[in-house]
Amino acid sequence: MVCGVIQPGTVSVYKGLLRFLPRTEMMLAASHTDTDPIKPQVVREHLRRLDNRQWWLWSSTVLVLVLLTIAVASFAFPAILSKEDSNYSFYLGQAVRALIGVVLLFSVYLVYQQTLLIRMRNQIADQITSLAKVETLTAEVYKLAALDQLTGLYNRRSGEQRLAEEIGRASRYDRPLTLVMLDLDGLKQINDELGHPAGDAVLKSFAERVQRAIRGSDLAVRLGGDEFMVLLPECKPEEVKYVLSRIAGLEVPYQGRKIPCHFSSGWTDYKPGETQQELLGRADEALYANKRSGKNAAGSGSSNSTTKPAAVPIPGV
Repeated sequence: MVCGVIQPGTVSVYKGLLRFLPRTEMMLAASHTDTDPIKPQVVREHLRRLDNRQWWLWSSTVLVLVLLTIAVASFAFPAILSKEDSNYSFYLGQAVRALIGVVLLFSVYLVYQQTLLIRMRNQIADQITSLAKVETLTAEVYKLAALDQLTGLYNRRSGEQRLAEEIGRASRYDRPLTLVMLDLDGLKQINDELGHPAGDAVLKSFAERVQRAIRGSDLAVRLGGDEFMVLLPECKPEEVKYVLSRIAGLEVPYQGRKIPCHFSSGWTDYKPGETQQELLGRADEALYANKRSGKNAAGSGSSNSTTKPAAVPIPGV
């Protein structure tokens, strides 16, 4: 196994993902066939317009009430000053008729404005629904493109991209970076004797164990099959054994029995100036040095050596 080479099984997974991505893009395009792509700025603009329209509606309501009051007073005030009952009644009747007419006109205006507000609310609700659908599809595509479907860990492509980023960061800021390779022992035998569901259960439990053993800033990756990779930024060499000890001793319950989970491991530190493939190659050599030893121990590659890394036993189970 060479980490820089994609295994045939992984190639088939990538081909299936590449076939899925165009269909997902068509689904996203179909959801906006009749409308332009919805952006958050558009939703905010519609909400702002809705707030402005409501403000104008309430302002116009207050203004109309004030004008009606002034109109009634203007009709009635001259008659009150002249103290002529007949003229007062005439002016008051005109004021009431005018008031009724204005109220009817204003009621029609209110109904029209409420209709517009309801329509805008429905449009905003539809846009929010569309955004939620796009977000859901984006999350699903991300899971398919970046995560391993069985274990939920990052897949090889995502892991190698993150490794390149961490190498760049370690090189710029002169910070330590440790790369750990893990290989489950006896997975084929478990699949042959108990079936592939048992092997899948072992892989899931082992991935969960690895994820719990590392920090939030670390990254666990499933390279494919029974191979895993762990990135430990700013981790001192003497602290790696504590990470491995937290992974060791796993027993997976399956159909009333417990399956012991043994693994081999090899690790190495990043050397300033080396490439990603060189770092992966040295970690692979450390791992296979452990497997060749046949002692169920983890091989350690020392990054301080100028030659090939030496194998140092670290308990793996």
